[in-house]
Amino acid sequence: MVKKLFVLLLIGSGINFSFSPVQILSGEEKKQSVPFSDKVKASVERALAVLAGTQNVNGSWTCKVGYKLNEDYLGEESDNVGVTSLAGLAFMANGSLPGRGKYGPPVARALDFVLGASRESDGYITKHGTRMYEHAFATLFLAEIYGMSPRDDVKQKLKKSIDLIVQSQNSEGGWRYQPAQIDADVSVTVTVLQALRAARNVGISVPKQTIDRAVQYIKQCAQPNGGFSYQLRSFTRQSFPLTAAGVTALMSAGEYDTPEVQRGLQFLNQQMPPLPAGNSFDYHYFYGHYYASQSMYQSGGKNWDNYSRTVYQQILGKQLEDGHWADDVGPAYATAMACIILQIDNEYLPIFQR
Repeated sequence: MVKKLFVLLLIGSGINFSFSPVQILSGEEKKQSVPFSDKVKASVERALAVLAGTQNVNGSWTCKVGYKLNEDYLGEESDNVGVTSLAGLAFMANGSLPGRGKYGPPVARALDFVLGASRESDGYITKHGTRMYEHAFATLFLAEIYGMSPRDDVKQKLKKSIDLIVQSQNSEGGWRYQPAQIDADVSVTVTVLQALRAARNVGISVPKQTIDRAVQYIKQCAQPNGGFSYQLRSFTRQSFPLTAAGVTALMSAGEYDTPEVQRGLQFLNQQMPPLPAGNSFDYHYFYGHYYASQSMYQSGGKNWDNYSRTVYQQILGKQLEDGHWADDVGPAYATAMACIILQIDNEYLPIFQR
């Protein structure tokens, strides 16, 4: 119902939009491509209940606010605007909106927190030193909210957020940790590019040149072996998460059949990371699969069938007894990410729709 309301809102607003030519599965094919459906649904319900029960009074969720260093994630625990946005998206992926659905109240409180974290001077959505990653996730959250609940206060904060993103694009076409035209990397750029796409989808003005330059940057990071490098410099690393981010970035811009995307999908199929030992995931796991799940779902067919069968089983197998997941950033981040990944095929969130 939420998805239909979103489409009706777009049609009624006169926004020009089109569906990209990707493979559309029949109802029966789609049903078969989602393994363990009953277990997945039950798992998500338990996890969302945990998220709702751990929300702070101010609407936020607590996780580390920091940065990745090699294989570690360093930082101090605090109200995290990025994780709060992801938790809000996890509830929305289940069909809830502010004032609507089972988890309407937590989404509404999360929205209030994110709106309050928008800096009046320039629209930067930040709290306790969070950076462009969190700003981009918060912008995506606001765009998805606005598309289905067109509130003026959300629109104004979203517009300021997008203006800041456009102004901080660097000369290479990408973004990095701070809203400054200094440097760029694939991981931040894909997060920003998805926020731009979501905003554009709901009628917020985004210069075409900004999108085109970002896409060109991502393409230049694509390597002949299918992997995507961290930055344009040839000696920077390649990885499963970076490649998933690169492929998703291009798909977000409507590039589904380009050589970079096809080689990237092949790389992802060949380089699936092993399941971590123990009961906790490392930072890379959920970050990588947040994007890989989008890439595989958009490509459909055997890619999605094989991928979802493997990754769903991995995630379900590491859910802890009380319903949450754990990783380096914190249980709220891990649980929100797991719920988003497990609900990609619900298609309540327009950003994930085929």
